Amino acid sequence: MISEYSFLFSFIAAFVIGMGKAGLKGMGVVIVTTMALAFGAKNSTGIVLILLLFADVLAVVYYNRHARWEYLIRLLPWMIAGVLLGVFVGKDLPEDVFKKGMAFIILISVAIMFFWEKQKSKAPPNNILFTASLATTAGFTTMIGNLAGAFVNIFFLASRIPKNEFIGTAAWLYFIINIFKLPFHIFSWETVNRESLMIDLYLLPAVAIGFFVGLKIVSYFKDQQYRNFILIMTAIGALVMLLQ
Repeated sequence: MISEYSFLFSFIAAFVIGMGKAGLKGMGVVIVTTMALAFGAKNSTGIVLILLLFADVLAVVYYNRHARWEYLIRLLPWMIAGVLLGVFVGKDLPEDVFKKGMAFIILISVAIMFFWEKQKSKAPPNNILFTASLATTAGFTTMIGNLAGAFVNIFFLASRIPKNEFIGTAAWLYFIINIFKLPFHIFSWETVNRESLMIDLYLLPAVAIGFFVGLKIVSYFKDQQYRNFILIMTAIGALVMLLQ
């Protein structure tokens, strides 16, 4: 089943997944890195997907009243297009290319996020090019390595919506997209299978614990503090990927 080494890394990742869905975003690279160490970069994506879906349900139930559906309507079609592109490109992608691509994506994300945070005098972007480019890239990266978070964070940071609306809208967005991804992981990539589901059963309690710990921590953040936290955590994540 799971070796002690793999269980330790995967338990940490599952705990962080729970915290992330509670609102402590920007830690996707921790999840991807630790699960890749335990199970391999591509194989881990199927294991992570089921854990994400479980955490998505917790997040949707808790934050449902804060969701901004106009943002979902703008983002979902482009994200779905990105997922389909990821299915086509990522199925036979070599693992070393897989990892390097993840690192490159996060580095670009950090740079863009810091740029937008400095543009405090600018009105929130509302053009289709901005939405389409970020959402399509988010869909592609979520299929390739469950790394949509950085690009979705950019969109919501640039849109300057309050903390709870940020979390609630993202909760529904990820839930819908992860449901859409599931058949591809089962039938095309075959990364969700009996073995991966057995591993997930061991890790679901860690997701739940992480979620409720995360809720407590998030409650202490004010809006600007929350924005700063996301930027810092994403920057740290990019550095970790660079040093691998």
